[in-house]
Amino acid sequence: MQQFNIAQLLNEAAGKYGDRRALYEPCGKNKKGGFRYRILSFKELNVLTNAYAEMLSSRGVTPGMHVLMLVKPGLEFAAAVFAVYRTGAVPILIDPGMGSKNLRGCIRTTAPEAMVAISAAHWFRKWFKLDFQSVRLAFSLGRAAPSDCLRLEQAATPEEVMRGAEFEFSGPQTTLDDPAAIVFTTGSTGPPKGVIYAHRTFRKQIEIIREVYGADPEHVDMSGFPLFALFAIVLGMPSVIPRMDFTRPAQVNPKNIISAITEHSVSFSFGSPALWRTVCSYCLEHNILLPSLKKVLLAGAPVSVDLHRMLKQIIAPDGETLVPYGATEALPIANFTGSEMIAETAALTARGKGYCVGYTNPGVEIRVIACVDEHIPVWRDDLTAATLSIGEIVVKGDVVKKSYFNAPGADAASTIPDPTGGVWHRMGDMGYFDKKKRLWFCGRKSHRVITPQRTYYSVCSEAIFNRHADVFRSALVADGTDSPVLFVEPEVGRWPAHRAAEDNLIRELKQLGAEYDFTREINKFILRKRFPVDIRHNAKIFREKLAQTARNFKLC
Repeated sequence: MQQFNIAQLLNEAAGKYGDRRALYEPCGKNKKGGFRYRILSFKELNVLTNAYAEMLSSRGVTPGMHVLMLVKPGLEFAAAVFAVYRTGAVPILIDPGMGSKNLRGCIRTTAPEAMVAISAAHWFRKWFKLDFQSVRLAFSLGRAAPSDCLRLEQAATPEEVMRGAEFEFSGPQTTLDDPAAIVFTTGSTGPPKGVIYAHRTFRKQIEIIREVYGADPEHVDMSGFPLFALFAIVLGMPSVIPRMDFTRPAQVNPKNIISAITEHSVSFSFGSPALWRTVCSYCLEHNILLPSLKKVLLAGAPVSVDLHRMLKQIIAPDGETLVPYGATEALPIANFTGSEMIAETAALTARGKGYCVGYTNPGVEIRVIACVDEHIPVWRDDLTAATLSIGEIVVKGDVVKKSYFNAPGADAASTIPDPTGGVWHRMGDMGYFDKKKRLWFCGRKSHRVITPQRTYYSVCSEAIFNRHADVFRSALVADGTDSPVLFVEPEVGRWPAHRAAEDNLIRELKQLGAEYDFTREINKFILRKRFPVDIRHNAKIFREKLAQTARNFKLC
């Protein structure tokens, strides 16, 4: 088996780009109103990684060991994650914004033996001892940590490395199929699950990001999703960490994002649609342009044509918006550009044809199969549905997860073994291929609303009502009595002023629904000022929570 470790790409980047700046972390305001930054070059980041890796290894971190990572995005976070990779151990990456209950459940499930975290997280560990009882090695970053912690800064600090300190580390060998990380899903469609990535998975993701999205050393990155900064670095792209709460991208201060982009001539960025909607609204309101920005990647939920148009008004004239499609278990598997969406598919989306997610990425196989709820024991070619037929999306390739961690039931339900080699992952999404071999997304399989009359696909049905000028977004759910219910979130400032206005809005929505057979029978509506959304992107609607509300709501 070929030897490979994702951290060796950092070593290669350090060799190629040396003293070029690699990572920027904001650390306070400057006199001009912008931010001061702590900065590491590629060489310095690699040296700091070696220092951390040496300390971790000498204090008992071994290959295959589970290491819980609860560190704020920044210089130390990047070095600590790469250091864990370098030791052959397996970092556990969890969104802290998922809430205490889910976070503690994920920790109990993975039973980490080591923990690298900020001081506050270690005090959390002390408070919830039973959830952290597997942890026997505790490494802290920051002040005021509990006395049982080993301070990782004692190995080296970024400032010491900047002054010329050198550290070498020769770690154990890993192979392409060795576990590289456990990354947790957001839990937006069920309990969070730990997804095991192999080093092979990361290598293929990096290849696609380079080939499909053009990520290279000519760009400067700003990532609204911390883990993407690690990809940028190994691709030779300097990465600017924005000043924001990464668990609440919708609440970002747009001035901070604009400052990061303009101060560092950012040309490449990945972020949630919620983040970019906030930034775009501010820029358009204040006549601000971001001409250095050439490529904007958006993921986490379907991106509206309006957001694509807004972005294209403020980025470089020859800039492009891109939407990678996938999930934590398999990402990215397809790609679509805002230009093609605006020109060709947006009008079809508005007529309920679904949301086009574009063309299959190289090295990935995607099929649409007839939808069944049962486990499929083995792959057969005759499972594939016809072109234009809506079915369940499945994918095969190196970007697909190795498995879920300690979840055999979920593995069996989501995996179809292929006799020719490999496995097909069931995405849990419904969709179809058009005649141009573009993949269309029609909604989550679990979000179908099935009545005696028909099956409703969430994205297709909601698009009809989203055309209303006063509607920001909508969400179709079942009320528990085989009846569809549509939740409606009005645009900001468009909430009905009185009951008569609310009745008028609902009447107009019914008129829109009456234009199509597949929405004509939707006649129950509930208005909400704000939808519950996922914690990673603040864009994916928690329809399960709305469905529970519908079951409890007494419709007039």
